[in-house]
Amino acid sequence: MKYLHTMVRVTDIDASLKFYRDGLGLEEVRRTENEKGRYTLIFLAAKGQHDTPVELTYNWDPEVYTGGRNFGHLAYEVANIYEFCAHMQKLGYTINRPPRDGRMAFVRSPDNISVEILQEGAALAPAEPWLSMPNTGAW
Repeated sequence: MKYLHTMVRVTDIDASLKFYRDGLGLEEVRRTENEKGRYTLIFLAAKGQHDTPVELTYNWDPEVYTGGRNFGHLAYEVANIYEFCAHMQKLGYTINRPPRDGRMAFVRSPDNISVEILQEGAALAPAEPWLSMPNTGAW
């Protein structure tokens, strides 16, 4: 068995690319538009890891997605969780579960997909402002 990809449904391509590409730093690997099926598929992956992409599925006919219909959560490892979370905040995203432990954080995409951010290697020493920052919303 070989892992192929993870799919999440999105409702706004531009907002989703801002989050996944500009925020998370994923690269667009390929894009497919299917007029007959009325959808666009955008595959994004971490640099150098194009064999494990996330597939953003945009259905041209609007649909409201509720729990389970769009997905649970994605997880990515980063070199410095504090710098990464500060970067996401600068782009206007809420850190729903701050990295108080120097190890794990959660942020949500424009379509409310939870993304778990994990510190590469050992946890960083607890530090402010993250240490005293409360959880915000659901994650």
